[in-house]
Amino acid sequence: MNLPLDDLLAQLRQPQVRDLAWALLSPALLDGSELPLRHPLAASRWLVEPQRLVDWLLHQEAHSAALREHLANGSSRLGRYYERLWQFALQAAPDVRLLAANLPIRQAGHTLGELDLLLQDDEGVHHLELAIKLYLGPDVLPGTDAADWLGPSSEDRLGLKLDHLARHQLPLASSLAARTTLTELTTQPPRSAAWLGGYLFYPWPGDCHPPSGCNPEHLRGRWLRRSDWARLATAGQHWQPQARQAWLAPARVPTAALWSPAQLAARMEGLPEQAPAQLLVRLERDGDEWREGERLFLVNDQWPHCAPR
Repeated sequence: MNLPLDDLLAQLRQPQVRDLAWALLSPALLDGSELPLRHPLAASRWLVEPQRLVDWLLHQEAHSAALREHLANGSSRLGRYYERLWQFALQAAPDVRLLAANLPIRQAGHTLGELDLLLQDDEGVHHLELAIKLYLGPDVLPGTDAADWLGPSSEDRLGLKLDHLARHQLPLASSLAARTTLTELTTQPPRSAAWLGGYLFYPWPGDCHPPSGCNPEHLRGRWLRRSDWARLATAGQHWQPQARQAWLAPARVPTAALWSPAQLAARMEGLPEQAPAQLLVRLERDGDEWREGERLFLVNDQWPHCAPR
């Protein structure tokens, strides 16, 4: 969707509303050449009349209780949080009917998987798989192979995610096991597609190519090992760690919540040698507040061979 996300985020202060706007408007990680992609709002009036969507998001900013209550009833896992944001929006979107969310598909008493979204719009019935992903590119390989892009814990790989989507998640809606469940919700066979949001992090020092099939406009950051931190961080910069729940929309921090250099130094010195990857953001002054200028993952010096499990 071609809306000025940065301009809109500048008007939003509620963290959950900022994440909601980010989920709906941030660019996809993929370009659609590897997997079928479909934006969940592709046939909504919000797409052709984007001011309607802006007005709705500004209303959520002024009246965020319903969104906060909706999110409070779900899992705190980042992927589930992302899905719940989409579910909230789709329940309100014009010209879209949310038929089911996280719909389990079972066979002989065993759960084969679940369909993230089943929705109906003017273009038919759609099964959509959602994911929020953050991958770190290789520092010793070209980077074009999706299999070489790893999650911060090094357990997840972009190549494995794409393969799982292609071989299991997307075909699930057309399986025999899904037929009975789906006929209770719709008479139309759904078309399956994916929508992946997130960030790709490039190594520092050095660089790598983006993975094949990624969206040229994908969001990006950098990653580096802890032994390189002193080379990157310079005097006068304001870096601050971000809790996992705050990994979606770019950070916006009140001056009163800005970390001092001593706080950051104490945090760095207190990290165990094999600490999990830390997401840090560089903050820039924006009036009476501070906004994110860039983000990076700081990993231990043995990563990915000695990533914490």
